[in-house]
Amino acid sequence: METAIEKDVTRGGQFLTKETRSEDIFTPEDFTEEQRMMRDSVKEFTDKELWAQKEKFEKKDYGYTEASMRKAGEMGFLGVSVPEAYGGLGLGFVDTVLVCDYISGATGSFSTAFGAHTGIGTMPITLYGTEEQKKKYVPKLASGEWFGAYCLTEPGAGSDANSGKTKAVLSADGKYYSITGQKMWISNAGFCSLFIVFARIEDDKNITGFIVENDLSNGITLGEEEHKLGIRASSTRQVFFNETKVPVENMLSERGNGFKIAMNALNVGRIKLGAACLDAQRRITSEAAKYANDRVQFNTPIASFGAIRAKLAEMAANCYAGESATYRAAHDIQTRIEAREAAGAGHQEAELKGVEEYAIECSIIKVAVSEDVQNCADEGIQIFGGMGFSEDTPMESAWRDARISRIYEGTNEINRMLSVGMLIKKAMKGHVDLLGPAMKVQEELMGIPDFNTPDFAELFSEEKEIIAKLKKTFLMVAGGAVQKYGPELDSHQQLLMAAADILIEIYLAESTILRTEKLVKSVGKDAAEGQIAAAQLYLYKAVDIVQSKGKEGIASFAEGDEQRIMMMGLRRFTKYANMPNVVALRETIAQKVVSANGYPF
Repeated sequence: METAIEKDVTRGGQFLTKETRSEDIFTPEDFTEEQRMMRDSVKEFTDKELWAQKEKFEKKDYGYTEASMRKAGEMGFLGVSVPEAYGGLGLGFVDTVLVCDYISGATGSFSTAFGAHTGIGTMPITLYGTEEQKKKYVPKLASGEWFGAYCLTEPGAGSDANSGKTKAVLSADGKYYSITGQKMWISNAGFCSLFIVFARIEDDKNITGFIVENDLSNGITLGEEEHKLGIRASSTRQVFFNETKVPVENMLSERGNGFKIAMNALNVGRIKLGAACLDAQRRITSEAAKYANDRVQFNTPIASFGAIRAKLAEMAANCYAGESATYRAAHDIQTRIEAREAAGAGHQEAELKGVEEYAIECSIIKVAVSEDVQNCADEGIQIFGGMGFSEDTPMESAWRDARISRIYEGTNEINRMLSVGMLIKKAMKGHVDLLGPAMKVQEELMGIPDFNTPDFAELFSEEKEIIAKLKKTFLMVAGGAVQKYGPELDSHQQLLMAAADILIEIYLAESTILRTEKLVKSVGKDAAEGQIAAAQLYLYKAVDIVQSKGKEGIASFAEGDEQRIMMMGLRRFTKYANMPNVVALRETIAQKVVSANGYPF
């Protein structure tokens, strides 16, 4: 079965060693008519029910968050990825990501409630539950009659999720487990109907998952609502279990499978979290553009000042890059799921394996887009000046809400290390050939460089050449580090982080160039002028990051001649034949943003 799938579908991580053609990637411009209708319907709901009521969320109106979730359930938005057999819409993975994207931009409070419910609250049952469990619980969760929450984190078990102390003890008659322990940072705890709870049975190496109905008379106590920097109307509480009785038939999957469930739920959560940061960037960019057009200083709208235009251009270019990478990966996952189903796998297995295959890309997107939304909100405040710091404008709440994105679904530090670690593991299993290309790069470093300048007359020919060279940089740095440290590389976290930053920039920059090349083939250069500038600007910034992180990595593990040769290679691999005019690129993008009075792409 595997070989048939591999023949047609690129594997996760292979973007690094295989050339991808623009016609082989999916972009937001490729949305079907149905997807565009779904997007418009979600945008209408978000504008009316969330954006227009922003003040309620900022004033910690938890009841309004719950009411909005019920409305989202009535509209079918909570059941997009749930199979039709269990009351959902049964749509594809791209649709799931699209809904998550456009429903999440107005307020982080609702975005968190939505993500916690549809992702980690419902999905573990859909993907790991027995037929009885799915029939009993999923239709209620898909309709919004019930809400779900996810109890993994404990006071002593955050990033080290498998170290939780919550215990599950089997009763003498073997009919139920008694769960005792403390969970913290539980989103939706204040209004949920069921919890997915992770606990340890006896001295098992791995935790086990359970479906626990929220019945306060069954040894369940909730802490007070947490006072948080952002996502203020997202209900976040501690949950205490004191000999809470859970029928044995409510065990999720098998004993000891909890850690696997938790990790796979996080893989899906990561790409959805990236998507959830996109519309926030669009809205922040649009609000900043409107303000810059309206705000007059020195008898001139501030939108005409170069310093402001540079900010608007960078904000728009980063969002465009995030969209490009997110929808590319979402469609790759969907294609993989469909291929597995066509080969005879059930929906559960196909979806789990499909997402697991692209876990590297999911981590990359989570890190990149969550950091971009924070920078976007920060620059949004700056464009608003003093007003940006005031609660009267939406910028300060956007900045506060953005901050959590770098922490949940695994911190960005954990995800950086995971992305490189998973790639190396895939190489060792033979799923991605890193060794062959890495050896070729080593040979190239020892050979005489080719000083001929290719003909870069064709659009993006130089940019694609640069991306190919950035991939060589990663192979040089990561390959050198693996050679030096072998299995010990895991303990050299700073080196892994530097390699991850190179990997992230390669995926984002390539996705953006390919999306734009595909667009140009469809609408022509003139109609895609802003997108071309955004792709070129993003790559220019990516090259800078790769140069800096490559230098840091090489200086940290190589010495003497090896270091000298690698540094020469780095200079060669990050060199433009024709440097772009960065100010002109920003100006082109800014013109589009200012003219559109908002995010233009």
